Amino acid sequence: MTREEVAEGYLNELMNRSLVQVTHVGRDGRFRAYGIHDLWREMIIAKSREQSIVTIASERGRAWPEKLRRLAIHHNLENIQESEGVRLLTVLDLSGSKLETFPHEVVNFLNLTYLSLRKTNVKLIPKAIGNLKKLETLDLKHTNATELPDEILNLKHLRHLLLYRYNNTPCYFPFHNIIGFKAPTGIGSLLYLQKLCCIEANQGNNSGIVLREVGKLTQLRRLLILRLQKEYGMALCSSLEKLNNLLSLSVMAIEEDEIIDLDSLSLPPRLLRTLYLRGRLEKISHWISSLHNLKSVILRSSKLKDVDPLQSLQDLPNLLHLGLNSTAYEGDGLFFKAGGFQKLKDLWLVSLVGLKWVRVESSSMPLLEKLHLRDCKLMMELPSSVKLLANLQFLDLTDMSETLISRLNRDLQGGDYWKIAHVPKVLIGDSK
Repeated sequence: MTREEVAEGYLNELMNRSLVQVTHVGRDGRFRAYGIHDLWREMIIAKSREQSIVTIASERGRAWPEKLRRLAIHHNLENIQESEGVRLLTVLDLSGSKLETFPHEVVNFLNLTYLSLRKTNVKLIPKAIGNLKKLETLDLKHTNATELPDEILNLKHLRHLLLYRYNNTPCYFPFHNIIGFKAPTGIGSLLYLQKLCCIEANQGNNSGIVLREVGKLTQLRRLLILRLQKEYGMALCSSLEKLNNLLSLSVMAIEEDEIIDLDSLSLPPRLLRTLYLRGRLEKISHWISSLHNLKSVILRSSKLKDVDPLQSLQDLPNLLHLGLNSTAYEGDGLFFKAGGFQKLKDLWLVSLVGLKWVRVESSSMPLLEKLHLRDCKLMMELPSSVKLLANLQFLDLTDMSETLISRLNRDLQGGDYWKIAHVPKVLIGDSK
């Protein structure tokens, strides 16, 4: 077990004792955020100060305890002074600060294991980053950086490398709403990496080299690949077959019509829990139906027409979340057969422009709690089988056809309301 997995076990034990409460659950059923009682928090802070574990430096500045080990700072580096405490600094969090350039002082903190510049305006990462040889986490999410120097390969203890941002500027190609980084060709030397997000796969002649290097990272738990070209699908599959610890995989094609070809994958990562594919699929890969640990599957822009995506997914025994989004399926109907999707709790059918009907047989999706039908304009009425979803708690009808909505709004007793009378919460409206 990794240290992170051991820590998660401790956290679960605290939850079992009601000392920690879950405040957010992810699509894959994992706990994502937690809360604690105010009294419990005050005790943690008091003990931490007593044992000089944590000190927070405000913009006013504070005296540095002689035995300072860790620091969380959310302001400017002007407060950091040369002291024993700084030399022993292991955690530096500058997320959300108004930094425009990488602070040169940081590369002198040789004991750093955690560095976050998340949500800053930093663009260039200096070669001197290679001095931080004890670094385990480098968080550059939502910065302006798009490349890393080769010296990043000196960080042999690196476990979490996060560098991507969302492109929120108006454009005609919303398919490219996420920007990653170009990885050094020797990325495979970082053998302890567990999270690698997000690699830009379109690196010219180096594309195949970088994708094959990924196969050396056998400790990976999470991997995001952007702008994949069809011709490099085989190289990616070759690497994926070696990633036996992989839990989360996201792959996005270089263009909306580019085919994601992962059919040559013969030994998929058996522990995979989350799968996100964005790009055209000629078919649902044969290996997906064998992944019994899958909890979340999202297909986007797949443009499947003659292939029923439900056929390959309905028997996955632990699937909790399914999303068919943005022309993932171009057929006119979806048929949820009896006995399928036995653990599914959350279903998204979004922007399926050809979808006219949805049918649900008895005993299909018996645990479904949330159903999202969005921007499926050719659906003229709700399927009568919605009434069979006894555990449905939330029905989302956003940007649906005027005909469907008018039938629902006709009156509370007539129209299609009888189909959803058992649902506690129904959202009807548009995306605005």
